[in-house]
Amino acid sequence: MRADDLELARRCREGDAAAFETLYRAHSGRLFGLLTRMTGSAHDAEDLLQDVFVHAHRKLASFRGESSLGTWLYRLAVNQCLDHLRGKQSRMARATASLDEDEAPEPAAPAPALPAPIARIDLERAIAQLPAGCRAAFVLHDVEGLDHREVGAALGISEGTSKSQVHKARMKLRVLLRGLGAVPRGALETV
Repeated sequence: MRADDLELARRCREGDAAAFETLYRAHSGRLFGLLTRMTGSAHDAEDLLQDVFVHAHRKLASFRGESSLGTWLYRLAVNQCLDHLRGKQSRMARATASLDEDEAPEPAAPAPALPAPIARIDLERAIAQLPAGCRAAFVLHDVEGLDHREVGAALGISEGTSKSQVHKARMKLRVLLRGLGAVPRGALETV
């Protein structure tokens, strides 16, 4: 597999458009899902996915085959997304500074009126409502399967902070999903 990855990377570096298309088709679906869950927005995920592959094209010379090409791209996507979220948080902090000064109550987002059988859509929407830090930790840990040490390393936080963020995300999701009527009481208690 590594030999195939190295060969594909070599062909991409040499300007082989078909090789880059192969790379894109093999990994774009998984990366788009990750980016959508982390940003909470399909529109942002589309933009980020494009940025990830542009960045990958520029950085392919640095791919040494120490991990799979998929893992290397996954790491680029996580980093690109975290940069995006940090920038977005900074812009939001500046934009809402006047609200904080006025001590205005935080407006509540209206709960979408969806039928209960659409639980996956409810979950995606609830995840999108999580604060960025909790959402990133939750997606990386509970959805993508990274352990807390790996989540901490990916997000630049401690392992304990990762555990705290995931716990807070789960608590918030329970509240959000119950509010949507998507999950009966007690169904999420083991999460």
